[in-house]
Amino acid sequence: MDEISPFEFMECVTILKSTGKTARNIRELRAVIAFINDESLFHHTYQYFLKGHVLEYTNDFAHWVAESLEKRELSERLSCIDPFAFEDVSHLRQKLLQSIDDYIADFPEPRDAIPGAEFYFNETVTIVFPVGMWAKNLAEFLLAVRYVDPASIYYHFYEARIRHGTDDFSTWIENVLGSQELAKAICAIDPLMHNIEGIRAHIVEAVENDVRHDMEVIRP
Repeated sequence: MDEISPFEFMECVTILKSTGKTARNIRELRAVIAFINDESLFHHTYQYFLKGHVLEYTNDFAHWVAESLEKRELSERLSCIDPFAFEDVSHLRQKLLQSIDDYIADFPEPRDAIPGAEFYFNETVTIVFPVGMWAKNLAEFLLAVRYVDPASIYYHFYEARIRHGTDDFSTWIENVLGSQELAKAICAIDPLMHNIEGIRAHIVEAVENDVRHDMEVIRP
């Protein structure tokens, strides 16, 4: 019998760095987005999900535009952008710029944020490390998912999509445990519609439903 390759839980932490760039209005925001480094764009889009994001928004730009400039229409346009749908940050950058340009064409007069509410462009240094938890079966996996740090859920569910297009959980469950239906259920969880704790709850529910179904099948 082949030995099961265990799932090793990893975690990521970020160290915040200021770029020194700010924006007071939409035109300034657009100007900085056009040239700011990829690390800053990554922080304000992909890593928005690591920061306990507000479900109404999907990136820091949409959040700021709505809360500081009260431009709800542009905020909605920016929130419709799924960062995981792009091959790289450069394509995401172009989509952000296009959305802002389309808005400016309709509403050319910018409104400044009040002093102290400007948008501050930051970037992060991300450190990934093992947390000392492994799972060799669904029971161990379920226990770990219930209690692992939220940053581990983020790394394996969100950031994994950048690395190989899907989350680490469903990949391991399908390729190692051979449970295609459970893998599909976890993969189908929408990363934009839930915060990290919501993602955790949906994964737990999917695993519990799968285990319950298996028990019903083998019950005489």
